[in-house]
Amino acid sequence: MSKLRLPLFITRHVLFALLIGGFAGIGFVLFLTEFDHITSTETFCTTCHSMELVAEPYRQSSHYRPASGVQASCGDCHVSEGVFAATWDHFIGGKDLFNQLFGADYDDPVINALHLPDAAFAAREWFKQRDSATCKRCHVKEAIYGTRPDTVLIHTEDAKEKSCIECHYNLVHRAVPDKAVFKRDKWNRMIEEEFGLSPGEADKLLGGD
Repeated sequence: MSKLRLPLFITRHVLFALLIGGFAGIGFVLFLTEFDHITSTETFCTTCHSMELVAEPYRQSSHYRPASGVQASCGDCHVSEGVFAATWDHFIGGKDLFNQLFGADYDDPVINALHLPDAAFAAREWFKQRDSATCKRCHVKEAIYGTRPDTVLIHTEDAKEKSCIECHYNLVHRAVPDKAVFKRDKWNRMIEEEFGLSPGEADKLLGGD
């Protein structure tokens, strides 16, 4: 029986380097997996006070208080599936941390509410570009029976080519109108009334960012 022989270029040093590289690669992937898991939790996200403001409506929503007991956390909706895609999302999301540290005072409920529409539009675009992939982790369009008799028909025919986010938004966080009909002036006046601000103060706060 012939003895298995390694190619000549596989020297002891090359073999050692391959082993070290292999273990380092496995360790790196495990690190990313744990990093993505921790940074996708509600506990982590709400360490920023501005995110706590966003989380308050979420805790009253059906995604936090579902009849089925299947609860969706921040990362379930806002982070892509797969370790590298999730890591990329967190990397891109780093701009939010930068803005939190060096931008407007998002911890201020007024500032937070004034900027909310821009954040909502960006999030909706993110969902649309990914064909609402994170929604489909839990929801199967063809299996949505709902309570209306035509629910299945709507999802399998009328909305067949649509992404979930095109019809289903304002489910979790504070309601923001569709971008196509959003009026900044009307939103600012609403925030002024809600927080007891003087007329025009919202415009000044936005302009002073």
